[in-house]
Amino acid sequence: MLRNVRIKKESLSAPFSVKGWAGFFTVASLLIAGCAEKQETRTVKKEKNFPVADLARYVDPMIGTAKMGHTYPGATVPFGSVQLSPDTDTIPYAVDGKYNPDVYKYCAGYQYDDKTIVGFSHTHFSGTGHSDLGDFLIMPTVGKLQLNPGTADKPERGYRSSFSHDTEKAEPAYYSVLLQDYDIRAELTASSRVGMHQYTFPESDEAHIVLDLMAGIYNYDEKNVWTFVRVENDTLVTGFRQTNGWARTRKVYFAMSFSKPFVKYGQEKYDDNVYKGFWRKFDQDENFPEMAGEKLRTYFDFKTGKGEKVKIKFAISPVSTEGALNNMQTEIPHWDFEKVKKEGREKWNTELNKAVVETVSEEDMVNFYTAMYHAFLGPTEYMDVDGKYRGLDMNVHQADNFTNYTSFSLWDTYRALHPLFNLVQSRRNSDMVQSMLAHYDQSVHPMLPVWSHYANENWCMIGYHSVSVIADAIVKGNTTGFDADHALDACVQTARTRYYDGLQYYMDMGYVPEDKNGASVSKTLEYAYDDWAIAQAAKKLGKEDVYREFIKRSENYKNVFDKASGFMRPRLSDGSFKKAFDPLDTHGQGFIEGNSWNYSLYVPHDPTTMIDMMGGKARFSERLDSLFTMELPDKYFEKTEDITREGIIGNYVHGNEPSHHVVYLYNWTDTPWKSQDKIRMILRKMYRTGEDGLGGNDDFGQMSAWYIFSALGFYPVAPGSQDYALGSPAVKHANIHLENGNILEITAENQSEENVFVQKVEFNGEELQKPFLRHEDLLGGGKLTFYMSDTPSEDLYR
Repeated sequence: MLRNVRIKKESLSAPFSVKGWAGFFTVASLLIAGCAEKQETRTVKKEKNFPVADLARYVDPMIGTAKMGHTYPGATVPFGSVQLSPDTDTIPYAVDGKYNPDVYKYCAGYQYDDKTIVGFSHTHFSGTGHSDLGDFLIMPTVGKLQLNPGTADKPERGYRSSFSHDTEKAEPAYYSVLLQDYDIRAELTASSRVGMHQYTFPESDEAHIVLDLMAGIYNYDEKNVWTFVRVENDTLVTGFRQTNGWARTRKVYFAMSFSKPFVKYGQEKYDDNVYKGFWRKFDQDENFPEMAGEKLRTYFDFKTGKGEKVKIKFAISPVSTEGALNNMQTEIPHWDFEKVKKEGREKWNTELNKAVVETVSEEDMVNFYTAMYHAFLGPTEYMDVDGKYRGLDMNVHQADNFTNYTSFSLWDTYRALHPLFNLVQSRRNSDMVQSMLAHYDQSVHPMLPVWSHYANENWCMIGYHSVSVIADAIVKGNTTGFDADHALDACVQTARTRYYDGLQYYMDMGYVPEDKNGASVSKTLEYAYDDWAIAQAAKKLGKEDVYREFIKRSENYKNVFDKASGFMRPRLSDGSFKKAFDPLDTHGQGFIEGNSWNYSLYVPHDPTTMIDMMGGKARFSERLDSLFTMELPDKYFEKTEDITREGIIGNYVHGNEPSHHVVYLYNWTDTPWKSQDKIRMILRKMYRTGEDGLGGNDDFGQMSAWYIFSALGFYPVAPGSQDYALGSPAVKHANIHLENGNILEITAENQSEENVFVQKVEFNGEELQKPFLRHEDLLGGGKLTFYMSDTPSEDLYR
């Protein structure tokens, strides 16, 4: 018997009969469903009919869940707002007020080697090198109620449970595991905005669902700003959580619906506030329908029969609990778990079938489609089904004629992920640009996003790489849905924001001085590339004055090149080069997450001049050879979290992004064939099946996008250009289904593990005389044929 609360007669055991909402949903759900259908038509252009194969069977979400891959294995749909996934520990961000390096392993909440599961939370990043999220952790238990999560070494002291990988299953849009300590089978699936849980309980008079509003990823005691929970009736709970973390003003609303009424509920509050107000007149611990505080854990009790399934629908919203309820009713208005699971898999197959490939081995099929899966996890949709979203200004906005996205890890993803989207997700990428422009319009600075998520700019990493994404879209003609002139203005304004991260020195001196601003060489090089990208967009749009300004700025990379050493080297404000300098070291040398050996090759927009500066084609080719064969001792990167031994080949650091274009630079020498065996080596060594199969953080799909492009045989060295550099494909055959209805067919004749060298390349029957392809040609469709051999062709492209 519940006390201190009046339970409404209506129950959400039947789809949405909440008093006061039923009539609203009768009309509104039809309108919203129509809106959602219209939006889907806008977002994904229908292609020519072709059979949809079950390519999801090749996806292994467990790849990258061990070591530093930082992926999660849980249930989500392509670009979905909800990522419903298990969290395996509660490592705090800080211990005794100091950063705890162990937390880095838990950027995605899950580590394969852990033996316990704490619970299942609804928001996660994939493959990042920093973190946030982990909202609304749910854990089913039986027996004595415990609201503390316990610890990995003493799980019995909390609600966590041991588990075995033998009973764990992960596939697109579905995750399942047996919680051994409770004999509960947990199953998860999701739509875009709703996570659906299905828990099969044993017989128990003490069955509990714990909702932990204190849990989070990269958590610390003060991270929760406020949480609020409202028990609407005996099957519906609503509320919100506001946090101050990587995103400092992040607020997420929720609506949680149970498939059967709970018989009791309550809370434990861990606040230590002196002021209690006049709420103290109530007994709030049990069956009190309003709960609020900085630190809350709540529970909902049931009686269950053996094998009984208790289901939960958990919807999130950036706007309101009303929005969360609308999302739930529109996306999952029923209780059919298998239907949601099936629809989620179908959504994945629709996206995976954009590239239908045949490979040499089954392992390559798994690697390819898992890479596509990881590439299509984000950025994520960030708006309700009616188009409302919270903006950077903390106000509620309406997304008109576009889907609003969030989580832009741009220092990583501008390199290959967004160029991949321009090829196979062109409408989505256009909407992502529109989302960046909305961010700009709402910014008080005003600036385009640097690294943004959940209506917040977190300013992580360097450069202003939104301009690369925007320029790439403009140059490649993918501007449907946004104002290209306004986009260019936003790029220019961002690049002229003098107080941003050493930019005033860069603008006045032509470089960032190390004694004024750290990571100065990396910043100078990346600003120069971004400026080149702006120049390309300006040229495309006929803005000659902007082109001249930024093409000149794009040459600033020359100002940090030291002719004496042959390396990019930090300069001081007096114009001299920093004296203590080691090109192998990643620490204190003017570079971020890299060393001079790798970063000196970061002039993707002007390789020809860079090669001349470094001694010409022959010498540069030998320099690249050395990069892949020399040894980089651990001491040079031991204090750099994002660089680990698993991601290194020689001194080439593939596990971190600044080197991703490097192997393709052979195409600017007289030895383009030297890239080919190395590309195939990287594909084999850095991407494998198994939980530890990634050679570094997947970085929100960038590592995976590199794999996809390289396996297909070409790569975008300088986004903002129409050109792709050719390599050595790993596929035997591929059909790329483009959104314009055309098909790009790729064939590798005589393909095998040994035949890694290209003898010649034909496009639509004509032999290519240069190791490059243009985007506009690929969009026209046709046939790209590589002829493979086990010996290099030194006359290739001559």
